[in-house]
Amino acid sequence: MLKSITVPENDPIAIEEKRAIIDQILEQNKHLPGGLMVILNEVQSQIGFISEPMQQYIANKLHVPVSTVHGVVSFYSFFTTTPRGKHTIKFCMGTACYVGGTPQLIEKAKQVLGIDPGETTPDGQITLELCRCVGACSQAPVIVVDEEIQGRVRPNKFPQLLRLIQDEQKGS
Repeated sequence: MLKSITVPENDPIAIEEKRAIIDQILEQNKHLPGGLMVILNEVQSQIGFISEPMQQYIANKLHVPVSTVHGVVSFYSFFTTTPRGKHTIKFCMGTACYVGGTPQLIEKAKQVLGIDPGETTPDGQITLELCRCVGACSQAPVIVVDEEIQGRVRPNKFPQLLRLIQDEQKGS
């Protein structure tokens, strides 16, 4: 039973099949040392994000304060509280990339997609994110499309990258 929280009807906690997945993850891992991290990783992997109602639900099931769960989710950048798009474009914010033109790439992405970093396009296809150095400084500025590094990206080439992603979607 959730304590004093309103759950939107589209939240995974309100969807029986998804809540069953979360319950199964909780049951399998709640007694492990460091089980909270394992549980959150599994929920992120299987559901795709960890909403505030999900954090409250997990806290209630584990009998821990919600601040404990929220603290872990908000500390680690690989956890997200909102659904991500089918594709993720990350902008490297390392020094070499930043000096090499990442801010201009971000502006171009905002112009073309109409969203800011941390947001997902309305069709749910693309999420923009900022990330720390990805270790490809010699190719600055770098963006990471899903898991693939794209180096020496210029703002005028960004629309071509988007077309490749969109063409890939049409082909699949």
